[in-house]
Amino acid sequence: MKVVYFSFSGNVRRFIKRAEVSNTLEITQNNCTERIDEPFILVTGTIGFGEVPQPVQSFLDMNNDLIRAVAASGNRNWGQNFAKAGRSISERYNVPLLMKFEVQGTLDDISEFKDKVGHFNEDNRREEIQSY
Repeated sequence: MKVVYFSFSGNVRRFIKRAEVSNTLEITQNNCTERIDEPFILVTGTIGFGEVPQPVQSFLDMNNDLIRAVAASGNRNWGQNFAKAGRSISERYNVPLLMKFEVQGTLDDISEFKDKVGHFNEDNRREEIQSY
């Protein structure tokens, strides 16, 4: 599954690069209003007092039917607003919040992300194959 990410200061970009995810798309000001054609997991930072970055919201306005999960970066100094964009997106679009990580993540965070994305892909394929 595609991993779509937004990196305001470069921390999320470093996290994605360190996670060695192959199918990615970085949201930029130039592509944030473009339509994509496949489901995705979103990884985003949080800005201000827990807000979703504008380019991410613009991207979701065009592609919210394809989001399957979200992960968020933040700084624990913001207390209850730590990585709040992830919780906001999860609640608004009714998708799982896979995880929160601080700044560019630790090695454990990267391992957890890779595991969750891998299992998410497996579970997603299994649901497509199985019929209930």
